[in-house]
Amino acid sequence: MAYQPYPSFWQAATPAARDLAYDNTRAVADSAALVAARNAEAAPFRAAHAGHLDLAYGPGERQKWDIFPGGNPNAPCLVFIHGGYWQRNRREDFCAFMAGALAMGWSAALPGYTLAPEATLTQICAEITTSLDWLAANGSAHGIAGPVVLSGWSAGGHLTGMGMAHPRVAAGLAISGVYELAPIRDTSLNDAVHLTETELATLSPLRLPVVDKPVAVAFGTGELPELRRQSREWHTLRSEAHAPGPLVPVKGADHFRILEQLKTPDGVLMRAAADLVP
Repeated sequence: MAYQPYPSFWQAATPAARDLAYDNTRAVADSAALVAARNAEAAPFRAAHAGHLDLAYGPGERQKWDIFPGGNPNAPCLVFIHGGYWQRNRREDFCAFMAGALAMGWSAALPGYTLAPEATLTQICAEITTSLDWLAANGSAHGIAGPVVLSGWSAGGHLTGMGMAHPRVAAGLAISGVYELAPIRDTSLNDAVHLTETELATLSPLRLPVVDKPVAVAFGTGELPELRRQSREWHTLRSEAHAPGPLVPVKGADHFRILEQLKTPDGVLMRAAADLVP
């Protein structure tokens, strides 16, 4: 049977219904308060870990790393890519979620990237590759010499999928991601991203060869059905190719609260990350 990039209801859905299918902010009634709390936690966290911030990996204003080395340079490093449908948010506001990795004795690092519409999705994916090239060449100077677990949330989950082939990456933790881009092109989110047919074909992890590295595919059971569907389909594709890694449904979590599971070593997401590396 031919590959079907759309859910069964898509053809008959109105433009408004298609928008709602991917509108995580509207789906979570208190999302504004959750974002405000996230951002408020970030500034003191950065201030308390100020030794390796704003490290440029390219010439762009947002092409920078924030690195939070642990005590052991050879311990794993959780690299976290922020979300926002490739057009919102910034790395600085997600650092407090790295507390779980640091408490576990890991390091953590967050790359920024240029947002749409200033950058195309092709360019954004290339920036993530460039950031990982920089980490491979320079990470040891900042206390990052162990295996990299590439992670990301929402659009960052998609970018995690796109970055798995990088040789510096040992494993992946993709959280609440988008792995087929075709539906996004049919929503107002595309007003900034301007996806092309070539990008649908070459930047949708569900259409690409499976990378045989461990990947945990996580989503909240309280998330929008489309996010749950996309996660399950990408995990199924990987499983059918015998690629390692679990599907991790986080009970009751919505699109924003799921990240709380990164804050402590016993969080569902940090436990899944720990299981990915020896």
